[in-house]
Amino acid sequence: MDTYARVIRNTVEVVTDEELRSLLDRPVRKVYAGYEPSGEIHLGHLVTINKLIDLRDAGFEVTVLLADLHAFLNRKGTMEEVKKLAEYNRRCFEGLGLTDIKYVLGSSFQLSPEYQILVHELSQAITLNRAKRSMDEVGRQMDNPTVSQMVYPIMQMADIAMLGVDAALGGIDQRKIHMLAREYLPSKNYSSPVCIHVPILHGLDGKKMSSSQGNYISVAESEEDIRRKMKKAFCPPEIEDNPVLQILQHHIFPRLDTVAIERPEKFGGNRTFGSYEEMEQAYANGEIHPADLKTAVAESLITILAPVREYLK
Repeated sequence: MDTYARVIRNTVEVVTDEELRSLLDRPVRKVYAGYEPSGEIHLGHLVTINKLIDLRDAGFEVTVLLADLHAFLNRKGTMEEVKKLAEYNRRCFEGLGLTDIKYVLGSSFQLSPEYQILVHELSQAITLNRAKRSMDEVGRQMDNPTVSQMVYPIMQMADIAMLGVDAALGGIDQRKIHMLAREYLPSKNYSSPVCIHVPILHGLDGKKMSSSQGNYISVAESEEDIRRKMKKAFCPPEIEDNPVLQILQHHIFPRLDTVAIERPEKFGGNRTFGSYEEMEQAYANGEIHPADLKTAVAESLITILAPVREYLK
């Protein structure tokens, strides 16, 4: 796989493709992604983690921002609580293979005078309405937002500037914030970042992934729980919005070369697939039963996540 193909694999948007191609010609290129510290790292987080590994392997210098101050502003806990979670999250990321990169705690530089002045300068330029709209996809309780949540997207813009990166990676829900950065950072003599967006995957029930609904798989989940949850997962005959196929595309095949379907001869016998596209087509043609697909995905996930469970012991 060439460098460009690796970078855009499983993305939904790059802003802009021309800028990305130009960036790939540079000898040094830097990218970051930010994560609000949370209690559990799950398959939702793994989409960007997989992409950061792709970017690292494509020659990018990768920075992971453990955004403790962002989490505090977005009502995720006290500063002490989110700092502890940040360290746990870092260990999860390392267990998933995100090594040989830089980890930065947000509060280690976001309270500096230089950073704060940039935040205040940007806040003078951006309207309250624009800040609120940029947070609609990522903020908590946005029907009644706090002032702190309006500071959040402006800080994210300042992060891009202060970290000195060329590109920003995030879920497509980060798009509005990234577009603010592209629009306003040049006025402060910082470059517009290339923005790389990955999809937001469905929960196991086919609905929005949510901690409160428990419709996700944690990267530290036990083998028994992975099998149990996958067995109950929503897996319609259709390809579109199928959460099991999404796991196969975004988590399994980026990490495994093959996936095996094991079944009795009377049901078609064993089959091995070497690409997501091949497996998707077989499923669409009715050559793979949903139960067999879920079993194969569960066993593949167990293999992929085994190093995390071992690393966290």
